[in-house]
Amino acid sequence: MRLDDDYFADFRAGMRARRDRLCAGLADVGLGVVVPDGTYFATTDIRPLGFEDGLDFCLRLPELAGVVAVPHQVFHDPDTPLEDNPGRPYVRWAFCKRPEVIDEAVRRLGSLRV
Repeated sequence: MRLDDDYFADFRAGMRARRDRLCAGLADVGLGVVVPDGTYFATTDIRPLGFEDGLDFCLRLPELAGVVAVPHQVFHDPDTPLEDNPGRPYVRWAFCKRPEVIDEAVRRLGSLRV
C-alpha cells in the first residue's frame, strides 16, 4: 500500500469507466441492469431477452454468443426449489476487463435481442 493516492484515484476512475461502459452496453442489448456501487460485477435481469433461468442461460451463453456470465441463483440456498429461487432470472457480468473486450462482448450479446 505504498502507492500514492493518485494511483488509487486513477484505478477507481478506470473501474468506474469500465462499469459504466458495460452497464450502458448491457442496457442497449435490452437487459435490465442493476448498476453496482462497489464490486467488479454488474447484475442484469435476463427476462427481457426471453430467458427465465440464469443457470440455463449461462450454460448456453458461450454457444449462443461466445461470452460468459455467472448465474445469481448459485449464490442462494441450494435447497430452494428452482421456481422459488430469487436469483433465478439474474446473472452477473465482470467489468474488470479491457475496454475492447467489454465492447466485443456487448457486440456479441446484441445477437440475443428479441
